[in-house]
Amino acid sequence: MIQAYYQRVVTPSSARYLPFAAFMACIGLEELIVFLASFGLFRPPPPLFLYLYPLRIILVVGILYSLRRNYIELSWKDLRTVSVTMASVLLGVCVFIVWVNLAGVRLGQGGGVRGFYPALLPPSLKVLMIVVRVLGAVLVVPVMEELFWRSFLIRYLVDTAFEKVPLGYFTWPSFLITVFMFGIEHHLIVAGIIAGIFYNLLLYRTRSLTQCVVAHAVTNLALAIFILLFNRWELW
Repeated sequence: MIQAYYQRVVTPSSARYLPFAAFMACIGLEELIVFLASFGLFRPPPPLFLYLYPLRIILVVGILYSLRRNYIELSWKDLRTVSVTMASVLLGVCVFIVWVNLAGVRLGQGGGVRGFYPALLPPSLKVLMIVVRVLGAVLVVPVMEELFWRSFLIRYLVDTAFEKVPLGYFTWPSFLITVFMFGIEHHLIVAGIIAGIFYNLLLYRTRSLTQCVVAHAVTNLALAIFILLFNRWELW
């Protein structure tokens, strides 16, 4: 019933921004909790935000799954050209290298300002929560973000009837606005801007959203491995 309702009321635009909006709304709720706690109204337990992340991922997965038929620009066929796919993988690694080398460069604060510190969790939940975090970062976030940034917004800025705009259609305003906004979405703004440039260029070159998802997923996977190996939890 819920899926049928979605299919009736969701437009092509909202199908692409709803998962992202839900994700950001959850972050906004977390920020509100911190804001209210700063007035001494209550004291949330430190692990609270670690427990909220799985709920955020479950919500986004549910929306993506229920609206999956709308995402015609996501196709496994785009990965058949091995040389192009390997180039996307390499680009994802390059973004990871840039990201960790700019980890100390901050211009203000974006979303998700609290790091993920599993030491706050009971031992019985620590491994499970780390697994959920990795799976969310690698399998869910890249799909959600690429649908919003490089399928919807970058085309919507060209024409509100965004479906008429081919994937990878270039204009300076859409390029610059999406790059800047992608940067301020992340707490490492400079690294986020550079990542946005890389992913946008990949879209222009391949005209494939799937290749962008692959590159984004590789970046997040490499970052997850780096964080786990070197205990750099503040990068999450």
